[in-house]
Amino acid sequence: MFTNDLLKDKRILITGGGTGIGRAMAERFLQLGATVYICGRRLEVVQRTAQELTSSTKGSIEGFACDVRYSDDVETLIEKLWAQGPLDILINNAAGNFLARTEELSEHAFEAVMGIVLKGTINMTMACGRRWLKEKHKGVVLSIATTYADTGSAYVVPSAVAKAGVVALMRSLAVEWGDRGIRTVAIAPGAIRTEGAFSRLLPVPELEKAVLDHNPLHRFGTLEEIANLGAFLVSDQAGYINGDMVYMDGGEMLAGASTFSMLGRKIPESAWQLMKPKRK
Repeated sequence: MFTNDLLKDKRILITGGGTGIGRAMAERFLQLGATVYICGRRLEVVQRTAQELTSSTKGSIEGFACDVRYSDDVETLIEKLWAQGPLDILINNAAGNFLARTEELSEHAFEAVMGIVLKGTINMTMACGRRWLKEKHKGVVLSIATTYADTGSAYVVPSAVAKAGVVALMRSLAVEWGDRGIRTVAIAPGAIRTEGAFSRLLPVPELEKAVLDHNPLHRFGTLEEIANLGAFLVSDQAGYINGDMVYMDGGEMLAGASTFSMLGRKIPESAWQLMKPKRK
């Protein structure tokens, strides 16, 4: 459905771009003509992904180490990229999450998720936004949110709090920055199979089955689907979409409350004990 030059001449940065949704978007954006930069905390991961995608797509992609929790790290990276010319699009994808009973979470557990998801999104958005505004350069910020950003959710409370902040930031800046050429949008994905997310959130087959049974389409979303949606939202074809969060969940939210609120009540004590090492 897309022309091969949909994102031609667009310079795009994707946080958490080495794996999962970030990697899938990087690959799709390359296919559509963009120049892509990916960053993550582990340099070897993003560099390996960049090498693999260069071989498979023949596009231009580079990987950089950056911990989005720290504004100094972010400023260093953005300054390096801006030296070659302004970015056009920022994808706030870096995230952290795990299934846990809230009363058992440490202060560090909250800080880890809030730091990556909310502070990281603020750091990246401000670093790009200030430069776009100063140079009067148009820009687009796409943030990966979640279906429970508006409702909250039991058992993933740090993520719910952080993602709610991400959505509030997106909606606020859509109004404040819109008339100066900067669009902000978000995607709220439902369950999309990635190794990292499923190992932490749906670690046993019984939980996967419960999610499938709850979903009206009775399937998981695919990386290809969210990459295509992301490509459309950041393209000029979606130029009048501003401040909106698009749900891509197969109708999950319409079928009832947060999936994790439902799942958590069904998890036996023995399973909670097994999952504890996954969130250290």
